[in-house]
Amino acid sequence: MKFAKSGLPMTAKGIGQVCEMLEIGEAEIWAVLTVETRGFGFLADRRPRILYERHIFSRRTDRKHDSKHSDISSPKAGGYIGDGREYDRLEKAAKLDEEEALKSASWGLPQVMGFNHRVVGFDTVHAMVDAMVESEDRHLEALGQFIMANPKCRIGITRHDWGTFAACYNGPDFRRNDYDNRLAAAYEKNKRSLPDIGLRAAQVALTYLGYQPGVIDGLRGRFTRGALTEFQNKNDLMPTGELDEDTGHALMTAAFPDDAVKLVA
Repeated sequence: MKFAKSGLPMTAKGIGQVCEMLEIGEAEIWAVLTVETRGFGFLADRRPRILYERHIFSRRTDRKHDSKHSDISSPKAGGYIGDGREYDRLEKAAKLDEEEALKSASWGLPQVMGFNHRVVGFDTVHAMVDAMVESEDRHLEALGQFIMANPKCRIGITRHDWGTFAACYNGPDFRRNDYDNRLAAAYEKNKRSLPDIGLRAAQVALTYLGYQPGVIDGLRGRFTRGALTEFQNKNDLMPTGELDEDTGHALMTAAFPDDAVKLVA
């Protein structure tokens, strides 16, 4: 499969739709996204963030690859190498069984497991992966569908009962990673200051174009200002370090030539 396409950043419409679906605010959504993927669903090369789970692959393939391929098929979780290198593990597993390999990875902003493809509205795991490759708005749709399909998840996030939500979303061992407390802290932080979706899209565009805006968080910081200034200097724009209309249009056109109008709007 081709894992890198446009890698479109989320839009205000996309996050608004999932909030409306779940009848919650943006701060709750951002709490989940921040803890799952530090708030950005793609790598710099536009592939969705994944985490390949060798114990899931082992279970789903009846342990038949464990002895010869223990690095990607084992009863024990682990072997993680992070970021883009997780695709090396995924692709090795895919040579043994592509469908089960895709089902054994968690995908995008919400890190939904591939084996949950029907839960989040896709007939096949390949259809789900195609959506994850497309855009963060599709990631958000999957997040909303997963929570809607799991009453305890919905109760937990609606009531800010992060222990209940964590047990549903992350599993019974959630306390091992302090998952519930991290969710609570992220929620409190995002209640005070939500990401600027337009600035965040600019940070994504800068990242894809090879600039260094720092963390993709929709907040104005020195790395983002520096990257904007560098882009402006290279594109004959006033080097203010601010995301003005001309800079935003130039960025979206450069990074997303086929979707610039939609993103700028």
